[in-house]
Amino acid sequence: MEMNKLEVLAPAGDEERFGAAVRYGADAVYLGRKQFGMRSSPLNFDFEQLCNAVRYAHERNVKVYLTCNTLPKNNEIPHFEQFVREAVEAGVDALIVADIGLLMLIKKYAPDMEIHNSTQTGIVNYVTARELYNLGAKRIVLARELPLDEIAEIRAKTSPDLDIEAFVHGAMCVSFSGRCLLSQYLVNRDANRGECAQPCRWGYHLMEEKRPGEFFPVYEDEKGTYILNSKDMCMIEHLDKLADAGVTSLKIEGRAKSAYYAAVVTNAY
Repeated sequence: MEMNKLEVLAPAGDEERFGAAVRYGADAVYLGRKQFGMRSSPLNFDFEQLCNAVRYAHERNVKVYLTCNTLPKNNEIPHFEQFVREAVEAGVDALIVADIGLLMLIKKYAPDMEIHNSTQTGIVNYVTARELYNLGAKRIVLARELPLDEIAEIRAKTSPDLDIEAFVHGAMCVSFSGRCLLSQYLVNRDANRGECAQPCRWGYHLMEEKRPGEFFPVYEDEKGTYILNSKDMCMIEHLDKLADAGVTSLKIEGRAKSAYYAAVVTNAY
C-alpha cells in the first residue's frame, strides 16, 4: 500500500467539528445521527444537517460515512428502514454497522449502499473478515487490539477488494473493542448504546478490607494511573508500518472531542 493512497478518516460530533475535519485535510469523515450511533453525547446530525454535511464534503471530494453501530433492541428495529432510506437520500458514501441483523437490513433496504463493519464487530482473524466480505461488507474496521503482524496476515488472506481500516489515534477502550458493561453497571449508562461515561478513566484507590477508610493510591507514572484502561493510541510515527501491513484507512477516534482536536489531529496525520 502506497503511503499517499492511505485514507485519513476523521471524526465529527457536530457541524462545527465536521467543517474543521474537512478543512484540515480529511479524506473522509465519519459521523452519527440521533439514533443507532455509538456516541450519544455529541450533538450529532439531524436529517437536514446530514444532507448539508454530505453536500459540503462532496463539493470538496471528501467522503462521509454514517454510523449505525450500536447493538439495537427489538423496539428500535422498525425505525431502521427510515434511517437507511434517509442515508441514501442524503447521499452518504457508506454505513458503519456492527450488528449482523442490521447489515442484512441495509442490503435489503439499500442494496447499493457501501457497508463497513465496525470495530464493535470484533474482527480479529481472516476467517471473520472473509465471511463479512461474503455477506456484503466492503470494509472491515479491525479490533483495536490487533498487532501489525496479524493485520498483515488478515490482509494477505482476504480479497484485495476488501478495505481494511484501523484506528491510529485516540482512546483505547479497556474492554474488547467497546464491548464493555462497566459504565452500565456503575452509572446505568450503556457503552454499547453510545452512552459510555468512561469510568475506566476515573481515579481509583485500593482499600484493604480490614482497614476501611484507608485508601491506597496505585501509581503508574507522573501522569496518573492506568488500572483499567491503556494509554491513548498515537501511531503517527508508524504510518509506514501500517501501510506495509495493508491498512487502507487510518481512523482517528474522537467524535466527542472538540473542533480544535478534529482540526489539529486531522492536519497532523
